[in-house]
Amino acid sequence: MNADAFEQALRAKGAYYHIHHPYHVAMYSGTASREQIQGWVANRFYYQIKIPLKDAAIMANCNDPATRREWIQRIIDHDGERQGEGGIEAWLRLGEAVGLDREVLLSQEKVLPGVRFAVDAYVNFARRASWQEAASSSLTELFAPQIHQSRLDSWPAHYPWIDSRGYEYFRKRMSEARRDVEHGLRITLSHYQTYDAQQRMLNILQFKLDILWSMLDAMSMAYELDRAPYHTVTAQAVWHRGVDL
Repeated sequence: MNADAFEQALRAKGAYYHIHHPYHVAMYSGTASREQIQGWVANRFYYQIKIPLKDAAIMANCNDPATRREWIQRIIDHDGERQGEGGIEAWLRLGEAVGLDREVLLSQEKVLPGVRFAVDAYVNFARRASWQEAASSSLTELFAPQIHQSRLDSWPAHYPWIDSRGYEYFRKRMSEARRDVEHGLRITLSHYQTYDAQQRMLNILQFKLDILWSMLDAMSMAYELDRAPYHTVTAQAVWHRGVDL
């Protein structure tokens, strides 16, 4: 495929973005419960804290200084340049805005096993893959501005109990995601030149889409169907809570 056709094929993958998952549809249509909103925020926090590790893994495998100088901004975006700044801190404030204690978020006690396994699979992929493949997997950011905007447009009207100060993360990511997409596309369109390589990249992008979709599947089981892990034997959260194994 030429560059235009390849980019079009990448963008067509948006049909499988998790904005179309019933759990997310419920959130922006106003039918999600308080527990479902809180459960999503608590579980998605695990993804947020792993993003800098994923990006650090990409940089560790990258032998191009120019790419590293540009890519490092993603880590700064999430970690901040100093304590109390960055996307992770903004997500903690979102957690507080929906009624969660930040210590509960930081403890990871609400992270479902399915979410943990999906996110860890993504980080492990970034560590093992070539830096170009791992970098290109971030192109789900192609579709991110739409999902952030859907929350900014719908949540204030549907969920007045959420403190509006918690929406800083979504606002911040609108511009950051567009910048990251431009960089990721440059890498992807220049690196994948053959048909087989382009098909592999489309499969890698589908893998990342699978990660995001599977996270919501796990949340649907726990917070919509009341089938949290081990629900047939206990109501306690007996799954492990972040211990490195």
